[in-house]
Amino acid sequence: MLWGRGVQISGYPIGSLRELVPCVAETDRADPDELFRAVERSPYAPMNVPRILGPAHPTRPRRARPVGDVANPVAFERSRRQLLREGLAGFGMLLAAPIVSGCGSRDIQFLSDVISNIPNLGSLQGPDANGLMLPPGFTSRVVARTNEPPVASSTYVWHRSPDGAAVFETSDGGWVYVSNAEVSGGRGGVGALQFAPDGHIVDAYPVLEGTSRNCAGGPTPWGTWLSCEETTSGEVYECDPLGLERSEVRPALGMFKHEAAAVDELTNIIYLTEDERDGCFYRFTPAGLRGDGRPDLTEGAMEVAEVVGGQTGPVVWHPLPFPTPHPNPFFDPTRKQVAASTPFNGGEGIYSFGDLLYFATKGDNRVWCYDMRNQEMTITYDAADFANPLLTGVDNVLISDAGDVLVAEDGGNLEIVAITAAGDVRPVVKIVGHNRSEVAGPAFDPSGTRLYFSSQRGQSGSSNGGMTFEVSGPWFI
Repeated sequence: MLWGRGVQISGYPIGSLRELVPCVAETDRADPDELFRAVERSPYAPMNVPRILGPAHPTRPRRARPVGDVANPVAFERSRRQLLREGLAGFGMLLAAPIVSGCGSRDIQFLSDVISNIPNLGSLQGPDANGLMLPPGFTSRVVARTNEPPVASSTYVWHRSPDGAAVFETSDGGWVYVSNAEVSGGRGGVGALQFAPDGHIVDAYPVLEGTSRNCAGGPTPWGTWLSCEETTSGEVYECDPLGLERSEVRPALGMFKHEAAAVDELTNIIYLTEDERDGCFYRFTPAGLRGDGRPDLTEGAMEVAEVVGGQTGPVVWHPLPFPTPHPNPFFDPTRKQVAASTPFNGGEGIYSFGDLLYFATKGDNRVWCYDMRNQEMTITYDAADFANPLLTGVDNVLISDAGDVLVAEDGGNLEIVAITAAGDVRPVVKIVGHNRSEVAGPAFDPSGTRLYFSSQRGQSGSSNGGMTFEVSGPWFI
């Protein structure tokens, strides 16, 4: 489980912290060590899955030592990743623990020691050596370029058209950045950069190959990456960020022009956006658990949303009659199967934060907010409300641990623009000289000091010009 930078309990099938640790948090605050001991006493054993994001509890460091045939670099790298996988099993704490305010309450509270520094950042400075305009006190580096090996120890070359991405923490204090390749004709997939605890790149490798137009996707609480194909018959692939397990297609999540996915960490329900002018908003409820305790994504209920009475307001969900209509010509596309469904103009990135989901629609330059508990849809940002909007070309979405909504622009000013918790809109990064590109794949490292993202087509405007950046600085106080 992961809420913001709070308690993270990997591998537990139960969707609610209060079910794992009943009545441990009777007040507004709970001692993280008390929570840790309570979870240790829980009858639910942790599963062998990696954790997503967040530093380990400082009093319980976990270190992995390389094993295997060091004389054979390939065997060594694989065995090292295997050890990391084993070390990722279990559970850990993050630095700022969210708690249940009372037993039986469903409200997750985020503690104030995770404070955004974005409202305090100065104006963007002139372009640096990498062509990035950054706030004062921030620095950048290029960590990968398309068709070049990111690290000398690996023969893997970085993929074309890098797109949606996420960061996963490893047991040795490092992390993995996974990135989709939005390339057609079965030449897409997912690549990964593995970082050591000090931030240097130690490995690069493929996670998924042979797919098409892998646009965005989403991380899961059980530590996998959902990679979404943006084609008419597109599907969702569940991937291992460490590249040790074979990626699996998940037809039960529907067959349509997928854009992105986000998981409700209390229920394991997966929400999905569709990149069509009249695309829909979907959700998938797994039918049960696998033998290892993870949600079984091979079967479940696929539904489509109706916003009652218009574009904002109460949401009701309708069963989708035939989630996999292709290549059968007798079935309508998913977005046409339920007459009451509400269309969204070009669904883009989606991200969950506590009880809320935020997603973007590029056709009308909006950022939406869906309350998963109250089943209510609202609009967080609408470019039409501004004479000179600071945010247009909305695409990938990332929510910071402090609740900032970061939106990457496809077009616009080629910026990453933050919508702060107070509702202010301000750019935090701008790419200069990449006029035929788009910003993609924003993701923070576990410490919250490094922000990763890509210029999908770089300065050349070609799929071979992709560049992936790291921007370091005081994102949080």
